[in-house]
Amino acid sequence: MSGRDRQLRISNTHYLKDLAQEITKDPYNFDFVAIRQGYNEKELKDALMDNVQNFLMELGTGFAFVGREYRLQVGNTEQYVDMLFYNIKRHCYVVVEVKIVEFEPGFISQTATYVSAVNHTLKGNADTQTIGILICKTKDNILAKYAVETSTEPIGISEYELNALMPKDFRGTLPTIEELEQGLSEDIAN
Repeated sequence: MSGRDRQLRISNTHYLKDLAQEITKDPYNFDFVAIRQGYNEKELKDALMDNVQNFLMELGTGFAFVGREYRLQVGNTEQYVDMLFYNIKRHCYVVVEVKIVEFEPGFISQTATYVSAVNHTLKGNADTQTIGILICKTKDNILAKYAVETSTEPIGISEYELNALMPKDFRGTLPTIEELEQGLSEDIAN
């Protein structure tokens, strides 16, 4: 590789990393989901998919939903991307990984692996480089910056806000169907 080719590759890598950060909101606002305190990762992902239209609007313009727990055959293994989107404006796939804990540097390698796998298995000639978005409950901005710099893949890291939490045992605070029917019957009788 010539010096000029190497410089173009470095310049392109920086551009893609900047692009990944540019399309990543920080923080994302997930107040449109109804979820209990003490939720787990699956519950958050379920809630986001139950509200996929709102989630698409929160991601920004140009995003189209491709799949959840999107299966990728990587060598002899199966890997599952939390959520896969396609950005129509950028002509690229977008891998979205959601974590309910504080950012950890190891999340970068997982996300980068998925980005690379999508590039090799799904990306067509007309598509541009796949981008990764890692959404964590919280993050240390300096640690996240250093971790992103270790990856050659374009990845943006963001936090999310979730203020509308229901009590842990919210089912006990809601009336049962029988109680609702009884209340309606009493209202009709009166």
